[in-house]
This record gives sequence, C-alpha cells and structure tokens, in this order.
Amino acid sequence: MDWRVHKFGGSSVADAVCMERVARILEQDPQPRLGVVLSACRGVTDALLNLVATAERQEGPLTERIEELRHRHEVIADTLLAGNARSEFLAQLAQDCRDIAGILHTVELIRSAAQPVRDLIAGYGEIWSTRLFSAYLRHRGRRPGSVHWIDARDVVSVEWGPLGPAVRWDLSQANADRIVPRDPAAPATLIITGFIARDAKGVQTTLGRNGSDFSGSIFGALLSAAEIHIWTDVDGVLSADPRLVPDAKVIDSLSYNEAMELAYFGAKVIHPQTMAPAVLKGIPIWIRNTFAPEKPGTLICAKPTSEIAVKGITCIDRVALVNLEGAGMIGVPGTAHRLFGALRDHGISVILISQGSSEHSICFAIPEAEAARAETVVRQAFDRELREGQIQQVQVDPGCSILAVVGDGMAGSHGVAAKVFGALGNAAVSVRAIAQGASERNISAVIDSKFSARALRSVHSSFYLSPHTVSVGLIGPGVVGSVLLDQLASQIQRLSRDLKLDLRVRGIMSSKRMHLADPQVQLPRWRDAFSSRNEPSDLARFAQHIHAEYLPHAVIIDCSSSQDVADRYPGWLASGLHIVTPNKKANSADLEFYARLHEARRAGNTHYLYEATVGAGLPVIQTLRDLRDTGDAIHRIEGMLSGTLAYLFNVWDGSEPFSSVVRAAKARGYTEPDPRDDLSGTDFARKLIILGREMGLRLELSDVQLESLVPRSLASCTAEEFLERLPAFDTAMAERLQAARSRDRVLRYIGSLDAATGKASVGLVELERSHTFANINLTDNVVRFLTQRYNQNPLVVQGPGAGPEVTAGGVFGDLLRVCAYLGVKL
Repeated sequence: MDWRVHKFGGSSVADAVCMERVARILEQDPQPRLGVVLSACRGVTDALLNLVATAERQEGPLTERIEELRHRHEVIADTLLAGNARSEFLAQLAQDCRDIAGILHTVELIRSAAQPVRDLIAGYGEIWSTRLFSAYLRHRGRRPGSVHWIDARDVVSVEWGPLGPAVRWDLSQANADRIVPRDPAAPATLIITGFIARDAKGVQTTLGRNGSDFSGSIFGALLSAAEIHIWTDVDGVLSADPRLVPDAKVIDSLSYNEAMELAYFGAKVIHPQTMAPAVLKGIPIWIRNTFAPEKPGTLICAKPTSEIAVKGITCIDRVALVNLEGAGMIGVPGTAHRLFGALRDHGISVILISQGSSEHSICFAIPEAEAARAETVVRQAFDRELREGQIQQVQVDPGCSILAVVGDGMAGSHGVAAKVFGALGNAAVSVRAIAQGASERNISAVIDSKFSARALRSVHSSFYLSPHTVSVGLIGPGVVGSVLLDQLASQIQRLSRDLKLDLRVRGIMSSKRMHLADPQVQLPRWRDAFSSRNEPSDLARFAQHIHAEYLPHAVIIDCSSSQDVADRYPGWLASGLHIVTPNKKANSADLEFYARLHEARRAGNTHYLYEATVGAGLPVIQTLRDLRDTGDAIHRIEGMLSGTLAYLFNVWDGSEPFSSVVRAAKARGYTEPDPRDDLSGTDFARKLIILGREMGLRLELSDVQLESLVPRSLASCTAEEFLERLPAFDTAMAERLQAARSRDRVLRYIGSLDAATGKASVGLVELERSHTFANINLTDNVVRFLTQRYNQNPLVVQGPGAGPEVTAGGVFGDLLRVCAYLGVKL
C-alpha cells in the first residue's frame, strides 16, 4: 500500500471548524496510509515572531500576548477534545508557554535574539496544531489503523546554504525508516509537523517561508508517496490573479516546469524550491481547496495531458528596468560578464535580460528596491567607459512590471507572440523590453506598472481563458439610450455564451446625475438602479471610472445630443477610450475640431464609430466607405435623411393644414420635443456635412445652402408658442403644395452633395411622382449614390431612418463592430 501525503496550510487549520473540515477530508480518503503535514494555525507563526521582535525592542510586557496565543489554542481544544486528551494537550501547551516566556525574558535582557532562538520560538505553532489535531483525529476513530504524531525535527535534517535549506537525504531517510511504522500492509495516518527540522548539529531550525509546503514535498519523497496533495484556500492554480482577472480559470494540469515559471512570476502556486523533492522522484502534486474539496484542483506532474497551450499569465510588480547603452560596447567581448559579475558581487538578482543583436545596449530588470544600488554598481563597473564616452548612459526606470505568459504548449505554436503583443497593442500598453527563452515556454514583457492590470486582463482574454471584457459607459439614457440599454439586457447572456464577449455596462449618465457601478450595472433593473442615484454628473469622473486600468477595453456610448459631451471626444480617444455615438455634433463641428478629433483617434489607436449619425440603423456611412475604399468615385449623393420631414410630406395631402400635421407628428413622437429642431433643417444639414466629409469634401456647416421651414418670426419663441402661431403660415405652405400638384409633382425635403462643385444643399423641392424619393414609406430615409460604377442605375439605400428601436440597433451594431476590431470573433 503506497503512501499519500496531504499538506494543509494555516488557513485550512485556522480554528476548530477548519480542523473538523480537514478531518472529514482525510476520513473520506480511501488510501490506507496517509502522511498529513500541517502548518501552524493561521497567523500564529507571525505572532510568535512578533513576540521575539517585541522582546528585542523591550516594548512592554509579553505575558498578555503569550496568553492570547494560549487562549486561542485552548478554545480549539475545548471544542474538539475531551477527557485525558484535552488535559494532556492543555498541560503541554501551558508548559510550552512558560518556556516561551522564559526564552523571551532572556531576549529582553540582552536585546538580541540569535537565529536559533527565532527558529525555536517560530516552530511552536506547528507543534501545537499537529498535537491538537492528531489527538482529535485519534478521538474520532474514523481512519483505518493507528494515528501517529511525528515530530519532523526527529526526521528531517537540513543544511543551510546560499540557496536556502538543503535536505541531508541519507540521514533524513534513515530517520524516517526508523520512526515511521514499517509494516507496509498496516494502515496508518501520520500527523507531521511542517516547517521545522534540525540542522547538521542537531539544533532546531526552520525551512523558511513556504516551509510547510517544503515539508510536504520532503515527506512525500521520504515515504515514496504515490501523490502529494497541497490543500489551500483556492480551487487550484489559476490562469491569472483572480483579484485582477475575475474570470481566471483553474488550470487542469501543469508540468513541473510550467508550475515553476508561474510561481517565479508571482502566481499563487507551490514555491519552486518546495517542489524539488517531488520533482526528483517524479511524484505528482495536486493543488486543492480545503473549503471546496469536491473540486478536482490542479495536477502538477512530469507529463500533463492538458491541451491548453498557454497555462497562465502573471505579473511581477515593483520592478526597475536598467539600460546600459553605448557604441563602445559593440563587438567588445566580456561586457556582459563585467556587468552581471558586478551585480552578482553585490548580491543583486537579475530577473530578466534583453539585448539587441547590435550589442549597442543591454537592458535588464531587477527588483525596484535595488534600483539605486544597481545604478551605483553599474556606474562603478564602467566608470572609465562612461568618462571616455564609450558608454553614453546608464538609465534606470522604476515603476515597471514584468508580464509573463507561460505554457509548454507554446513551443512550436504559431501566432502565440502575435496574440500577446496584439492584445497589448489593443489595450494601448507599450512594451519596454522583451525576453523569450529557447524553450518557448515563457514570453516576458516589461511594461509600465500603471498598466499591468489592464495588460494582464487583455492578454488573458486574448487566449480565451476568460471572455473578452469591454467596459461600457452610456451617456444619455433618454429615448434612444434607454432602448439601447434594454437591447443590451436582452442579448448580454447570448453574447457571453456564444461569442465569449463580456460587455459590462459600468456607468450610466444623464445631464443631471450618474450611476457608477462595479463590477457592472444589473441591466434588467437599470432603471431602478439609475433612478435611485443622486450623484451629480461629472464627465471626467465618469470617463475615469469606465476606463478602469484593470479592464483591457473601454467604450463610451454617447446617446445624447450634447455639444459639451462631443467636445470631450478628442481627449477620450487619445487616452484609449473607444467611442460609439449617434450624436452628430462632433462630426459636423468646424473643420479644425474635426481634424483634431480624427488625429486623436489615430494617436490613441482607438475606434470611433458613428453609423447612427446618418440614417439611424441604415448602413449609409459604411456603404459610402466601402465604395471609396474599393476605388469607386462618388459623383453625387442625394437623400432624404430626416424621418420626421419624410413623414410630414408623405402624409400631408392638403386635406388639413400643415400645422395640424406637425402637431399630430409631435403627438406621435415623430418629432423632437421642439419640432423646429426638425423643421429648421439644421439636423439634416449636419448629416449632409458628415456624408460630405466622408466623401472627402472640406465642408463647414455654413457652406450648406439651407432652406428652413421655420418662419423667421417664430425662430426665437418657445416651442408651445411656435405651435400656437404656426397656423398663420399654413396658407403659404398650402400654396407651395398646390403649385407642385398643378405640375403633377410632389414636395419632398431632400439634401444633395455634388463632388464636382463641392456644393451642398438642403431644402424643399418638387419631384416627379415617379422619382425614387416620391414613393417611400412613412418615416423612411433613402440615400442615392451616383458613382462611376453606379452611374446609369444609382445605388439606393432605403429603410426606416427614425425611431428609437432602429437608431439603438444601429448603435448596438457599431458597438459590436468595435468589439470585433478588438478581437472578438463575431
């Protein structure tokens, strides 16, 4: 019968409830022979070391602090033990506390504690937890065979060196063979103290931080165990830090090398050194969750079967990048030897090295805390070359992080590096240095620390370890914005399920108030959430919240008609925010602003989509772009681009006054709250400007020949007064209608752009009844493209051009296009 070793960390044995949970886990293990290594109860080791530090500083009586530790273990014993077992444990605990008090009194007197004293005091935590638990497990009587308490100091002998504690295997194995029950057929459970051992002189020592994990691996090797199970408070090894990537996945299996790489770069994995004994004997290691034992966890072994190429993405923060640069380095042998030899001599560890093939510079990453010392060391090592100008500079840049992408399956897999750096580019993260080993197991990039969370999440999502997450903020939850939010609410689950797209609406803002949510607004109840918020609107704070550093992509959807919001577009685009909008104010502003807007888009490497500014949900702008991009020459564009004006002249047949038709259209919601916004033609002219600029024309709004249907005398009154006084002008309108009819024509409000002359006009015209524009549905928009290809038979785009549903649908479509540009496979 093979041994199986379990190791439980401090959080797993923090209190009586936790110890009971551990006992149930062990009792459900069918393996007859178990080795169980325990850490001290959570926080006890730190508390013991603090006692030593307090005694050295003579900062007051220690009796109360010792009593707190004793009381904590007494409470656990009172809960789990009874009778003689309880009495024996409490008696030994009391004696240990008296011994600790005596040792600390000596430390107070001499104001110094040697390392063996620290090790002696620090080791009591494991002694207490294992004694208590072994008595408890023996009392329960549900494990087959006997339960033995094993003091690791009687087994493990180590010798400290430059790389830490090295196990003296021959002596440790002899001790184990002497102490461990020998009968291979006899079931047994060994409860073993973690963290502590003895040195070559027989003096108590510890195995350092993560020492209990090391103990688990050591006893796995000494017992020739079939498996080692490391129990902690996570479900296994995760593909990224879940605090930064909430959608991080548990990795099913890792090779020893992959686990070591991830652990080195800060992932919550068993420490590389602690794995060494298991690796030496090829013992599989499982990382499992004490608080969710039903979950399988992560297997670390020699030959994992996982098909995932990239096993994890992680970061080292607080890194400094040092760059040694100079023409005198080119072709000079031994430069790297001098550089890294100097760093070695001063005990400075190098994390990453990158050198160009020109040999003009060498850069390397070190812990940020060593930055100043490293600069001094390098300058001293190359003092002559710096003075003579052979080396131009020693540059030290703190505030960096190293992003590492790890996986054995990356070797020979095409496109992995492209995905990594493409994701960083899409997230607007600049790369300072790159390193990759010949094994292709690790790609590392040095980036600015302030972007580390965003970079981590963006790269993580690019490998489909988590959904593509897009932070969305909506401005203007009015007629169109509210419908868009409802459309998003109805599709959000499908997008996540089918496209792995995680759209998170994290903010909603009107002109007066805003609702900022983290992680996101609950869309099915967004109205209740928004109406209950009284936080005043703040565009700067809103954008900052949407553009959170820990999220890779951010989009602001502007469904307002605000000039103030449109004025913010250049700054947002330059900062990395994508924009989707039906707001026409930005694209029809003066040419100087228009040029600055698109320059900001290029500088920020961002996307700015505005299909819904013309024709609501109709593909007008996209059609125009496709024509131009494929080499067609646009000669002329004509169109009816106002659903309101299309409706008015479709239904007005003269049987009732024009003012009555306007009033009825307003009642049906076909006009703006102030109908003059439609009748003035200004909104129509803005759409024409947008199309003209897409054609390549340099048009200002003042260049449009505009015929307004608002009488001058009614231009400045209130909306209510306008509707009351409009009937006075019905006669003039009726005369125009009658004149058109007399020539068998119809009235339509259209706009036109002429590429040859650069002229743009908007106004009421008479058309033949057979004309395309004379025969459309009530609120349709229709655009006719006369091009070099579509000359005899113009290309026509026609459909509903007004209404919140189609406009919101057009904005939704633009949002999905942005997501596609960011890597989502639609």
